[in-house]
Amino acid sequence: MPIRYDVEFINPFLEAVIGVLGTMAQVQARPGKPYLNKRRTAPLDVTGIIGIDGHCQGTIALSLSKNAILKIVNNMLAESLTEIDEDIRDAVGELTNMIAGQARASLANLGLKFSASTPLVSVGQGQKTTHAPGAPILAIPFETDDGPLVVEVALDQDEKAA
Repeated sequence: MPIRYDVEFINPFLEAVIGVLGTMAQVQARPGKPYLNKRRTAPLDVTGIIGIDGHCQGTIALSLSKNAILKIVNNMLAESLTEIDEDIRDAVGELTNMIAGQARASLANLGLKFSASTPLVSVGQGQKTTHAPGAPILAIPFETDDGPLVVEVALDQDEKAA
């Protein structure tokens, strides 16, 4: 079955964001309406992107506003960080890993198996992203009390032979 961006595929990402942020940072993330990111640029201030392979190839990204990531990291580390620094960048990479990992585990229950690379983190809204070339980028926005975040999924629509 080819990958489609339908509710069966989207729900594991929604659940992963809500679960990881709620458990690790005591931050409530409320999902918004998914859309296609046709600009192919980072929607927010800091973005972690991870390549995936297996059932199909592509990328998963986590993009966060400065206020949202500062709240998340400060809650996780019991710190009072005020700027995006190396600790914040590392945390974005780790959060990207955790969210992608939890979503991959849920997708595996549907028979869709994926492996993942090491995340790359960039700082700056509007930077060109390194999503899978030509793949549509499904953006799933979330709102927290401290600002927005977006999970993006870009998968090659051609199923690989397993």
